[in-house]
This record gives sequence, C-alpha cells and structure tokens, in this order.
Amino acid sequence: MGKVIAIANQKGGVGKTTTAINLAASLAALEFRTLIIDADPQANSTSGLGFNPQEMENSIYECMVEQAKTSEIILQTDFPNLNLLPSHIDLVGAEIEMINLKNREHRMKDAIEEVRNEYDFIIIDCSPSLGLITINSLTAADSVIIPVQCEYFALEGLGKLLNTITIIQSRLNTNLIIEGILLTMYDLRLRLSNQVVTEVTNHFESLVFNTIIPRNVRISEAPSFGIPVMAQDSDSKGAVSYLNLAREILSKNGLLSDRVN
Repeated sequence: MGKVIAIANQKGGVGKTTTAINLAASLAALEFRTLIIDADPQANSTSGLGFNPQEMENSIYECMVEQAKTSEIILQTDFPNLNLLPSHIDLVGAEIEMINLKNREHRMKDAIEEVRNEYDFIIIDCSPSLGLITINSLTAADSVIIPVQCEYFALEGLGKLLNTITIIQSRLNTNLIIEGILLTMYDLRLRLSNQVVTEVTNHFESLVFNTIIPRNVRISEAPSFGIPVMAQDSDSKGAVSYLNLAREILSKNGLLSDRVN
C-alpha cells in the first residue's frame, strides 16, 4: 500500500509545488511508482508536468465532488513511474459545493483508496490555505512535509499550520505524522539564510530534514518547460538536492534498497 505524503503550508511562495513535482520525480527516478495529486486550484503541478490545466476535461474536482473513478482521471506523464491526478480552476468552487456533502473531510481519502495499492508513494500538492481541500489532503495523508523558506518571514503562520495538524490528528486522522520540515530557497551567501536554518533547526530539532533545498536557477526555469528540474539538468544543485531528499525519506521509512544508489 502506497504511502501518502501531503506537502502543506498555508503560506504561499515557500516551494510547495516545486517540492511536490521534484520529490515525486526523484522518487520515480529511483524506480518507485509515484502519483502526484494536484490539490491546488492554481494547477501549477499540472502545468509543471507539461499539461495544460485549461484542457483538462476531468480532474481531482470530479473525484471529490462527483465521486468519479480516480483511475479513469489519472494521467501518465512523460516520465517513467510518474503519474498525475490533475487539477483545474473548478477546484476553487469545490469547498463551497462540499459543505453539505456527507463525509466531506474524507472525499480525497476515498478517491485515493481506489488506486493506493498501485503506487509506492502518493504526493499531494496542497493549496496555500487551511480550507476544506487542505483538510481533505491532511485527512488522507499518512504524513506531511512542511516547506519553510529561508527568508525573513520563515516562521510566519507555521504555528497555525501545526495547530491545524494537531486538530486533524485528534479528530480526523489519528495516524497523521509530520514527515519533516523542509528548508527551501537557501542561499549560502546570505547571513539571513543561515540564521533561519539555525533558528528552525534549534526550534524543531529532529523534525528538520538534513537536506536543504538551495536557490537554484534550474529549479526556477524547469516549470516553464513543463518538466522536473532533473529532466532539465540532472547535475544541477537543485536536482541533486531533491534526489537527496527522496533518499532521506526512503531511509527514514526503511525503504532503501539496491535500486537506490
């Protein structure tokens, strides 16, 4: 049964989508069957993997609101072992439409259960909010990765997210754990970046991943080509960092094997 990992932070611009795409691509490159779920109405994971969100006839919206068959909506990307459950702007209205639905917090979990056994990992790219779609994502997940950018407002809103996770753990998903806090957009040349790393590491200790994602031109360029960074430049610092993150997660979950070298 595949492990479901949500990438969440209600603060925008912290690298959620970048992390979702490149972590999923790295796991796929290491020969783990991986599905990325675009749970953000902006549909950046969808476009970042080479699909036009405007041309999507069906998306995660249909799975959650209309209970369409997930297996019929999943798309095969151009990358081996990597599939996509796309998003669409219609997802904006899903929270309102789901208010009166039965088991509204479990709609995504139900959609995932249909295909969960077909994947080793399922990565959910959450929207930058703590609304019903993100609650669905965290209810469906086994764990959550929290990206935190190495900038001045790094810890802004983090307490609110952690409080939301605690509430979900107590009411909707008792098995949810924090997979780790991921430091992103790190610039070795900036004293501020180093201060943020020290502050976050001292405060959260073992919850912080050893891997730190640097600011990298290739990471920024890749989405415009609709590809993960490793497909653009596998030797770039960004690609190597996300591959290291994938290995760290595999090690943490006891899944390192001969196929991971």
